[in-house]
Amino acid sequence: MARTIGPVCKLCRREGEKLFLKGARCLSPKCAIERRGYAPGQHGKTGQFKRGRSTDYLNQLREKQKARRIYGVLEAQFRRYYQIALRSKGVTGAMLLAILESRLDNVVYRLGLATSRAQARQLVAHGHIDVNGRRTSAPSYVCKAGDAISVHPVSLKLSYFKTVGKEVGEYVPPKWLSFDSMQLSGKVLNQPSREEIDLSLNEQLIVEYYSR
Repeated sequence: MARTIGPVCKLCRREGEKLFLKGARCLSPKCAIERRGYAPGQHGKTGQFKRGRSTDYLNQLREKQKARRIYGVLEAQFRRYYQIALRSKGVTGAMLLAILESRLDNVVYRLGLATSRAQARQLVAHGHIDVNGRRTSAPSYVCKAGDAISVHPVSLKLSYFKTVGKEVGEYVPPKWLSFDSMQLSGKVLNQPSREEIDLSLNEQLIVEYYSR
């Protein structure tokens, strides 16, 4: 299972904005954007890495890279999601984001069971999450309307989930999800619409990138 193993704060600095890849750290003064709000590398601080003028292709590429990094998806898989969205009914860009939002690791994150998508991915991969009562260890599983997401019964005894149970009492998930903080379980009510996805992404640029 491929994943980013390097310093992820550099990814935020490269995109010039917070991608919220490290959970609570992103909201603290330790956030790399707060401390060093310039691109990584020896020329990042001076701005010399910006060669030439901004082009349509560059803007499209950066938006695609930003989306990939937010959801922790590699290029080949991201392209497959785009092809699925292209064949689906509806606006291609909105469908692409809906598919990414419906990934199991993202759903676990949106339910408040993890502080970042990377942590949610780890919880799923280690077998702590059930889908419709069955243990599912594939973070890329795309949830459908009606799917029930819960913590595996054995995992509920772990100190991590006992702590989470105390911290998520007042948590309100997105409208396309329901959540029971007492049982640490949730349900996918419907496929998320673009209005229910609170990300500063211009998905049309991503569509234009793959339509070249």
